[in-house]
Amino acid sequence: MLRRTNWLYLFIIICFLITSCDSKAVYDVYKSVPSQWHKDSIASFNFKSPDTINNYNLYVNLRNTNDYRFSNLFLLVELNYPNGKVIKDTLEYKMAAPNGELLGTGFSDIKENKLWYRGYKDSFKFNEEGDYTVNIQHAMRNNGDVNGVENLEGITDIGFRVELAQK
Repeated sequence: MLRRTNWLYLFIIICFLITSCDSKAVYDVYKSVPSQWHKDSIASFNFKSPDTINNYNLYVNLRNTNDYRFSNLFLLVELNYPNGKVIKDTLEYKMAAPNGELLGTGFSDIKENKLWYRGYKDSFKFNEEGDYTVNIQHAMRNNGDVNGVENLEGITDIGFRVELAQK
């Protein structure tokens, strides 16, 4: 009976260590996408500024399947500050290697991509206390097509992450 208790304690300790390894994350939320990501569908993320002193890295996180058929991804990302200031960016991310193999981590047919948004070149500070909102929308187009891809296939989840930057 003692052995079974020791295994239980070991299992609990291992689970605790695995879940506590991500101590840099201040905010990390995903939103599921239905079978397709419609071009007018916006993923919104609302969070409070952690502080106005430290530097942070901001990421757009994506999970995609092999149904994603593009080598890149264009996103419209909007950062809304508490005072009403809005910063809009059109961002391009590489999603596949030249041989067509999808980039990202994962052992199954679902790949996870952690894509830089802010903090990679210059430190990002939340210079205002309060509630921030990040809106993410895809802006994909087929070559030669003026109208965007109406329903983007292969994206299963969209996330936003705020991490404390390394000092």
